[in-house]
Amino acid sequence: QGMGQLRIVAGGLRLEGRAFVLDTLIASTIRSRAGQPIVIESSKNFTVTTRDAAGVLDNRIFLGNDRFECLTDNFKVINTKGTVLFSADHKEVVMGVDVLRITGEGGTIFGGSVQTPLVRAESGHDLRLESPTRSLEIRAPMGINVESRAGDIKLMSLNGIKLKSVAGQVRLDSGSVLMPKLPTATSSSRSSQIRTHEIFQVCACENGKLFLAPSHSICVATEEHICR
Repeated sequence: QGMGQLRIVAGGLRLEGRAFVLDTLIASTIRSRAGQPIVIESSKNFTVTTRDAAGVLDNRIFLGNDRFECLTDNFKVINTKGTVLFSADHKEVVMGVDVLRITGEGGTIFGGSVQTPLVRAESGHDLRLESPTRSLEIRAPMGINVESRAGDIKLMSLNGIKLKSVAGQVRLDSGSVLMPKLPTATSSSRSSQIRTHEIFQVCACENGKLFLAPSHSICVATEEHICR
């Protein structure tokens, strides 16, 4: 019948109440009673280790006072439907969730490049790409498409913004193209102008800088600072 809280049953042993194992416990299966959980408690740390047929370490789970470690060649998190939510090995890390949400105030830091077919902000929020101390570079072998279906697109820079096409062209396809801060050259003519509806011509300096000139005059900038 056994002794104390230990009972001999068909196919194994049953421990009732608390059990203290002072040395090594070897068993192929440890089960809880029907409807009851298993609680394993350690005063320092807890380690689960598996080995192969040759006795070489295969996997290890370590739970310490301030850390959780998993030693394995392939780590996966799978939901009840069989979909891989997270997978990590020595080659890559895969996240199979529909939405990856990072709530840290510092954002996400990537030491290398980021490759993605789509960068999109959350619904109701703006998308902002910013480099506070260095440059921001976007490359694509076929093309880059920046689209806003319900708002504006803003490019802001401290020094300069360069749009360059090596073998193609840069096209501004819009019904309204505004350049409100172009400098205006002084007209040498004293003919009267209609101040309420002034019309100017867009002129270019030798270095490519644009400026405005009155429609009735020639494209000449007598002021040195305009083409400087």
